Amino acid sequence: MDFELLTIQDCPHGTAARELFRRAVELEGNDPALIAAREITSDEEAETSGFHGSPTFTVNGIDLFPSAAEPAMTCRVYRTAGGLSGLPSLESLRQAIQARLAA
Repeated sequence: MDFELLTIQDCPHGTAARELFRRAVELEGNDPALIAAREITSDEEAETSGFHGSPTFTVNGIDLFPSAAEPAMTCRVYRTAGGLSGLPSLESLRQAIQARLAA
């Protein structure tokens, strides 16, 4: 299982995203040490990686929160119960991981 966090330089949510992903992966019974982090550094890399903003959470190369937006070097927002946020909720991230692992 490949867990990867994709961010851009100076992402304001990068550190919190790493901690959130570590927690979610661990709660789903996986070793959080398996999480790789990669910084997206160009529009071309965003395009080839299917990167829709920072932070992006992937399992086996698949974005856990599919987006219809164009790939871009930008910040990303997630829908949460409290409105739009720079991070998904722990529960929605866990559900996305569960769905990906079951696929």
